[in-house]
Amino acid sequence: MAQPFAIEDTFGGRTLSIETGKLAAQADAAVTLRYGDTVLLVTTCVSPQPRDGVDFLPLTIDYEERLYAAGKIPGGFIRREGRPSEEAILTSRLTDRPLRPLLPKTWRREIQVVVTVLSTDRENDPDTLAIIGGSCTLGMSEVPFEGPVGACHVGYIDGQYVINPTMPEMANSTLDLVVASSKTAVVMIEAGAKEVPEDIITGAMKFAHEANQKLIAMQEKIIAAMGKAKEEAPPALNNSELKADMEQILAGRVWDALNFATKAEREPKLSVLKAELLEQLKDKYSDSEILSAFDNAVRYALRGHILKYGTRANNRSLTQIRQLSCDVNLLPRVHGSGLFTRGETQALSITTLGSMRDEQQLDGLGLTETKRYMHHYNFPPYSTGEVKRVGSPGRREIGHGALAERAILPVIPSEADFPYTIRVVSEIMSSSGSTSMASVCGSTLSLMDAGVPIKAPVAGISMGLVTGDNGEWVVLTDIEGMEDNYGDMDYKVAGTSTGITALQLDIKLKGVSLEMLEKAMWQSRETRMFILETMHNTIAQSRSELSQYAPRMYKMVVDQDKIGTVIGPGGKTIRSITDESKATIDIAPDGTVTIGAVDETSAKKAMKMIEDLTREIKAGEIFTGKVVRIMNFGAFVELLPGKDGLVHISELETHRVEKVEDVVKIGNEITVKVIEIDSQGRINLSRRALLAPPDGSNQDGSASFRPSGNRPPSGSPPNRPR
Repeated sequence: MAQPFAIEDTFGGRTLSIETGKLAAQADAAVTLRYGDTVLLVTTCVSPQPRDGVDFLPLTIDYEERLYAAGKIPGGFIRREGRPSEEAILTSRLTDRPLRPLLPKTWRREIQVVVTVLSTDRENDPDTLAIIGGSCTLGMSEVPFEGPVGACHVGYIDGQYVINPTMPEMANSTLDLVVASSKTAVVMIEAGAKEVPEDIITGAMKFAHEANQKLIAMQEKIIAAMGKAKEEAPPALNNSELKADMEQILAGRVWDALNFATKAEREPKLSVLKAELLEQLKDKYSDSEILSAFDNAVRYALRGHILKYGTRANNRSLTQIRQLSCDVNLLPRVHGSGLFTRGETQALSITTLGSMRDEQQLDGLGLTETKRYMHHYNFPPYSTGEVKRVGSPGRREIGHGALAERAILPVIPSEADFPYTIRVVSEIMSSSGSTSMASVCGSTLSLMDAGVPIKAPVAGISMGLVTGDNGEWVVLTDIEGMEDNYGDMDYKVAGTSTGITALQLDIKLKGVSLEMLEKAMWQSRETRMFILETMHNTIAQSRSELSQYAPRMYKMVVDQDKIGTVIGPGGKTIRSITDESKATIDIAPDGTVTIGAVDETSAKKAMKMIEDLTREIKAGEIFTGKVVRIMNFGAFVELLPGKDGLVHISELETHRVEKVEDVVKIGNEITVKVIEIDSQGRINLSRRALLAPPDGSNQDGSASFRPSGNRPPSGSPPNRPR
């Protein structure tokens, strides 16, 4: 085992330490990072031989949450960690995206980076530490990695940029921006924001990029001390003879095949060219060589035309958006629906409203325990015209759904204003570029159709980038599928007319400049305003009424000391109210009761039952109740659920009663008056006080005599069962 080596420095007002040589000695490279009381182990292993049959970089990032890190035992029957949580999957993606572009595309030996969270103080977010650790271990390994990469959060609190705010502090920030960068350029961005203006966002990017340089310097020291010698990356295949033969056959026809508006028009033309090449060159080259060279020819034709002429396939300009259309209220029984179409990309979003008990319970390492707004994204194979297995959502689906959720969350009304759990599902009907941003637009339409009073509509667009060999570059608005595939950047920007709510940057270059990002952001704003106007023309504001099929939510408040009364022993009382009223009931610790029901009658019935349970009974009130128990000295009458009082035998009739059963029996309903609530809270009732007075009685209906026997002497109340 190598001698331990550690380095530490102050970052964001706290000490960050990186240590190697103490844990995981058999990994190709391993570091332990500590920031506050958050501790991560990050390892990198590289397989000794290339993986057969792959034509891509085989990099895997696994982010392993261990609930012991937060002092928690996992829920469920098994009581151990199972499949990765959504947060773990998102952090794996967040770690992968800045590291992958800096690895050689020709590398075919498998690389696995495993991030294990060993401890968390629930103040310092582990996600950027995972990026730093992954970068450091790749730098220490034999893989030719063009890092290091630094990564940090930037918050915007009280008008100031803050590096790595703690998780509680982030609640007061209008911005949560993650920037990963190399020495010279930005390589990844992820952000959620509360309608933050573009100039503040661009300032935060620059602030983060400068801060990341300290993290890069720390890694350089540990790599220089403990890193392995780098291996050479396999050279890219460059068969000049094949290229010349192919160009002679194609004779400039690739662009002619590309220059159509739809994939359905382009694909047959490209297939003809592909088949022609395979037939004419099959004796000299393998099919895989021909197909790879043809793919490069398509790439060069598309990119070259954009850079040289400033136009794209189907003659779109660099800033032109594809044709838009919007629709709402498409499905009869759902609570809300919206359809957003942009070119060949189409998202159908459906909103479902539920009670607060439908909140998602989170079993993770973060501060948040529940989630009341959820966005789920489905990408069925028919959306690309393919035949594939349909299974559970993968990392891509979870990532796209989370991005759309982040974009919409800032405009979701508070629980106090709208006491519902909200779920939106975006079904991608057709895909040709930026389906995640289409689902943002479709979700906005769906929420407004459902009557959710969102603060403002949200729209999103994806921006692209094409660079040339001589330093030239252009930004593309609304990239479609092939521009995403052959371009250099996918920069998703979502927001309202006021500002940004979400960002996500993925690149295929070694990095992009802040100038490129700033131009793309301002260019996206113009497009976003146009999309919002189109959406406004379809539905101008949230509907004033919910769907008739959506539950109705009502709120009431009970005293906190009455919460136990409403719940009852083991939840018996609240279950009986739910069963009888057919309503859902949720009680907050502050005494706020939220009642949900499909019809108003059920809700009002539940509210009445809760009011009866929690109200204070006063002397002089009159009730009609059921006789629930008979004793020799009187009858107990249920006035309200869980509350009964005693009608003494002397208060049953205006005349002397020998046996209680002579007047009432169990199950009888009688009307009684509260005549006394004693010092122990016991309720004494009278039926006699409400009967017509007989001759010789007083005006108030009380007898002018006291019967003897049966009633205990004054000051000695009967031993009443409670």
